[in-house]
Amino acid sequence: MGDVFTSIFWLFIIWAFLWPQIRHQVLIGNRKSLIRKLENTRNSRVILMVHRQEQIGMFGIPFVRFINIEDSEAILRAIRVTPPDIPIDLIIHTPGGLALASVQIAFALKDHPAKTTVIVPHYAMSGGTLIALAADEILMDSHAVLGPVDPQIIIQDVGPAPAASILKAWEEKGKEASDNLIIQADIAKKAIKQMEEIIYKLLTGRYSEKKAKELAEIFSKGEWTHDYPITYEKAKELGLHVKSEIPEEVYELMELYPQARPQRPTVEYISRPPEKISQRGFKQ
Repeated sequence: MGDVFTSIFWLFIIWAFLWPQIRHQVLIGNRKSLIRKLENTRNSRVILMVHRQEQIGMFGIPFVRFINIEDSEAILRAIRVTPPDIPIDLIIHTPGGLALASVQIAFALKDHPAKTTVIVPHYAMSGGTLIALAADEILMDSHAVLGPVDPQIIIQDVGPAPAASILKAWEEKGKEASDNLIIQADIAKKAIKQMEEIIYKLLTGRYSEKKAKELAEIFSKGEWTHDYPITYEKAKELGLHVKSEIPEEVYELMELYPQARPQRPTVEYISRPPEKISQRGFKQ
């Protein structure tokens, strides 16, 4: 009897180890199938950059993702192997990340000869917005958001601080500013100028020179806080090339990039349409 229980125990351990891997491989297969379907529908190369917490492995440990050099290397390879006459659809879901990686992706996307489209089903903040500005067209859900791309300067013992705010502090301090603040202000001034030049270059050729300069200044100079949500309506008001026509397959794809689930779900609903309910709460 003891041998039976030992065998069952080890079978359980093996299954507990293998099942998350099997489930993840099935998920990847479903993603690829849906990507092929979307590519056939739009006659384009579809690339996804989705940053979420995914539970992978025996213990379901979540990994937080941001735009990094690995992302830029992968996307640059995907763009490079795409024929020049094939449009590119880049689906983005990200809080932002490394400026260098975002800039690399943005210029590679801008330089692709065929039409480029960035699709934002939920949000593309900071570096994600920078990449979106490089596209010929941005497809946003009517409730999706973009964000400012004003530079953030890392300050010791403080963390990231808006370059525009550092400059303001330096201007108010005047001659009483500390050496550290003077150095930070110098870096902040250069960072804002560099980002403004980058955005202007990304926008030229698809916007008038006047509009390109205007947008470059708005997005880079800290007019808003760094997490300010630029809604679809605000993006249209600013004059960005945005539309709200997102293919249904994009939403289906996002379902295949699950967020790490807590023990208790934070949002619950039944996917089928609700039955008609009277004002008293009784079914009619």
